[in-house]
Amino acid sequence: MLLKDILNKIHIEEIIGNKELDIDNIVYDSRKVVPDSMFICITGFKTDGHIYIDQAIQKGATAIMIEKDLDTYVDGITYIKVKNTRKTMAVIAKNFYQNPSKELDLIGITGTNGKTSTTYMIKSILEVSNKKTNLIGTIANYIAGEEIEADRTTPESIDLQRMFRKMVDFKVDACVMEVSSHSLELQRVMGSEFKIGVFTNLTPEHLDFHESIDKYLNAKKKLFYQTSLCNIINIDDKGGRKILEEISKLSTPILTYGLKKYADIFAQNIEMSMKHISFDLITPKYTEKIIVNIPGKFTVYNALAAIAVSYGLGIDIKYIKEGLSNIKGVAGRMESIDEFSNFAVIVDYAHTPDALENLIKSAREFTQNRLITVFGCGGDRDPKKREIMGKISGEYSDLTIITSDNPRSEDPMKIIKMIEKGIKSTNANYFIEENRREAIALALRNAQKGDVVLIAGKGHETYQIVGDEIFEFDDKKVALEIARKEELI
Repeated sequence: MLLKDILNKIHIEEIIGNKELDIDNIVYDSRKVVPDSMFICITGFKTDGHIYIDQAIQKGATAIMIEKDLDTYVDGITYIKVKNTRKTMAVIAKNFYQNPSKELDLIGITGTNGKTSTTYMIKSILEVSNKKTNLIGTIANYIAGEEIEADRTTPESIDLQRMFRKMVDFKVDACVMEVSSHSLELQRVMGSEFKIGVFTNLTPEHLDFHESIDKYLNAKKKLFYQTSLCNIINIDDKGGRKILEEISKLSTPILTYGLKKYADIFAQNIEMSMKHISFDLITPKYTEKIIVNIPGKFTVYNALAAIAVSYGLGIDIKYIKEGLSNIKGVAGRMESIDEFSNFAVIVDYAHTPDALENLIKSAREFTQNRLITVFGCGGDRDPKKREIMGKISGEYSDLTIITSDNPRSEDPMKIIKMIEKGIKSTNANYFIEENRREAIALALRNAQKGDVVLIAGKGHETYQIVGDEIFEFDDKKVALEIARKEELI
């Protein structure tokens, strides 16, 4: 594509060089530069793309996008200066890949908790209704018949638009994706044309990045200004009601969901076991019995969000019911390890106060004896939640084992002591075991018939980050290894 076409609708502060260049690739990582590339210099949190310009040119870049003045400019290279390269990159990516999202039923899910499970539910429903559906999210990306490991919840704008282009070329009908607050704040989805936006809930998270809960909410609500068909809001959530009040002024239709009758789509007569939940679904057009094979009250909310999306798209209720019943679980989301029979072991991604409380309360409803919770808190992340999560586990668990969870650059015991302060305020029973493997082993050894062991925080993750090192660690695999070695199953 000609550079001048890639720069369509871009506000340029200065351009040095020729705009009639043929550009074969656009990149923000100098290591990925090939001949005739455009290299975009992003000022990041850990490094600055401007320092890699010489490397990019040596590898064949012919156009460089910058937001800073340079000391030297190389003859034969075109330099484009803009105010904000990250924001501009989203528009450039959209132009280069010819705005592929407009050819998809693009559905974005944002919120603190529930995004992953909701996307999988929507994907299942759309697929049984014969819509070729792809998914972008925390666990993995399913693109054009391939499963691709996800390295972040929402890809950078260039990567995202390339994925959309691949979907369109592969004749995909719909894409459902998790839209993180980081991606909204950092302009990764800018220019993407969403048919539907969904808000699940808001609880304190990522405040190390957003600084305040209000800024976190403001990042989330940006999604609902990029939709065309409808916006779907959890009206039971305080953050949802705030967003609803603001976006009611927009022309885009709104559907609300929740457990109260004032929602457009709501649930009644909820029944739960260890294996599933069921409820009566009430919509403006019909009432139906719904069964989902994932326990937990939060599953009702996730299912209602998926139903609301399907309702907004005009999907028949028979496909909605079938799609939800086909879901057997999502990796690391209230995932029961089937091999255990004397007591239950459940792995879950819960790593926020709200998610941990919902997880423990849901498990309590089908726990026959004691509830044992194993968890820690991540390092280099919001420290304010640690004491709160300790208090929650102390209040709702019979026994808590505080351990390590991706301590990163922090001292694991410092994190644990902050959690312990919260649990001490409840006078609850607890152990401290910094080694996560030994903590899981301690929980399994203490488990008795009818107990439920919750291993929370990591869910689908297969690693543990300690300092600058990444070690292989999978809660589910570790639990099974210990149980088999000690003949607990």
